[in-house]
Amino acid sequence: MPILIEIFILLAASVAVVRSELFTSMAHLEKALWAEKDIADELRQYVTREEERLQTIRRIADDLESHSQQALKHPENHLANPVSAFLFTKRFTLDWEREVDSLLKASNNIQDISERIDYLKQALPTFEDLNGAVSALLRLQDTYHLETGKMASGDVGGVKTSILTASDCFELGRIAYNTEDYYHTVLWMDEAMMKLTLERNETVDRSEILDYLSFSLFKQGNVRHALTLTEELLLLAPEHTRAKNNKAYYEKLLLTDKYAEGREDLGETIVRNPRTVDEYRNSHEFTTYEALCRGEDTQPVKDQHRLKCYYLTNNNPLLILQPIKVEEAHLDPWIVLFHDVMNDIEMATIKNLATPKLGRATVHNSMTGKLETATYRISKSAWLKAIEHPIIARVNNRIDAITGLELNTAEELQVANYGIGGHYEPHFDFARKEETNAFKSLGTGNRIATWLTYMTDVEAGGATVFPYLGVKLFPEKGAAAFWFNLYRNGDGIFNTRHAACPVLVGTKWVSNKWIHERGQEFRRPCSLQMDE
Repeated sequence: MPILIEIFILLAASVAVVRSELFTSMAHLEKALWAEKDIADELRQYVTREEERLQTIRRIADDLESHSQQALKHPENHLANPVSAFLFTKRFTLDWEREVDSLLKASNNIQDISERIDYLKQALPTFEDLNGAVSALLRLQDTYHLETGKMASGDVGGVKTSILTASDCFELGRIAYNTEDYYHTVLWMDEAMMKLTLERNETVDRSEILDYLSFSLFKQGNVRHALTLTEELLLLAPEHTRAKNNKAYYEKLLLTDKYAEGREDLGETIVRNPRTVDEYRNSHEFTTYEALCRGEDTQPVKDQHRLKCYYLTNNNPLLILQPIKVEEAHLDPWIVLFHDVMNDIEMATIKNLATPKLGRATVHNSMTGKLETATYRISKSAWLKAIEHPIIARVNNRIDAITGLELNTAEELQVANYGIGGHYEPHFDFARKEETNAFKSLGTGNRIATWLTYMTDVEAGGATVFPYLGVKLFPEKGAAAFWFNLYRNGDGIFNTRHAACPVLVGTKWVSNKWIHERGQEFRRPCSLQMDE
């Protein structure tokens, strides 16, 4: 329509110039007829363009509807796959910005439709979500040693998912590049290049891949390879200013002594994981944590031959008719799994109550005692009080009966839902002696014990692991893990340092009950013995 308006303005201007002379000259009248024909052609071309635009929008709408209908049949299964979740966030961020916005802006009704779509998009992923999805994918790739090629081909830890295009791989690499993660940039740009050679309709420009890949290789220390790719880039784009400057710099660098003598950079691709310069992520604790997440045995479990399974009643009326099934995972410190402690109706109710309240999970700042978010804990959580629903009170009573501990001084039931690659790196549940402000506001002392109920099975990943004990507990719906955080003398049991492994495939819901010291004077009497 804007084109049509411009045509009318031009026509009006020409008529204003010759209006008084048209009737005096047949030549001018004939010229007006030709103008009329041109206007008709312009209008037809405009209609054709509009029809093509609307047809494209119709195709996008059909694609979105088809995708949503398939995904909504099993939404948890669909979004539980990290690759599918990445593609979903990309669809409504990068793809939307490139393909849909320009089509909508060409409409006369742009303001009306934009307002309606902007309102609906409040529930859709943002660019922050896209960056989070990419970070999660890269975290999963490192933790579970996933091959880039397999992931791009739709194989995530043996679970089949969507196949990535060259453009998808390029975007993964580009977002890694923007965070100066050149290790993953090289992996995914290399994969994008290989994908591109197999694509009939190329989804990304080869020169763009070369631009990111060459500089990332340079940052990784591989100057010769960076120079080779930069020269290839200049063949495709001879006027590429940055490439020309980089080429001159790389050539100058290769003339220096260390390269001329061949002591460094022999032309092979040098790929260094950024964690090698991150002291903690290269530590024994962190590498052990990741190995346990992969299901590896990092050390023999102490006294494994003495571990047993049995039924527990504690002579409690709630458990007499239905004893609890106990499975010991470790003896010192004592870590157990209680099986079938929550039924499907209870778990569904708790999840439904928690969902509207879910917010980014926080951790205690040891210096201030206040809660804050942290990159080493990625999940959302909500707190539920016993007065909110009878099932919450029932679950609290059951925990009281099984553990024999007083729950009136315990924290409220915390419900957590882990998203794409959701995890919680190694941490203590209890406060160390130097953390004097931790739990101070509660007035109930330190966390004496932890109760953790798994409310979903997880298809892959998501284990609870203890790096210093070699213990790994994989989620089992309806089961609960339990351990004491403090000795009877009040000192912390440091071997209970644990972590929640990244969720590779699936959805992970858990509920925590952190039990405190106050009120346990007669239920778990103190002792002066260090190891009791």
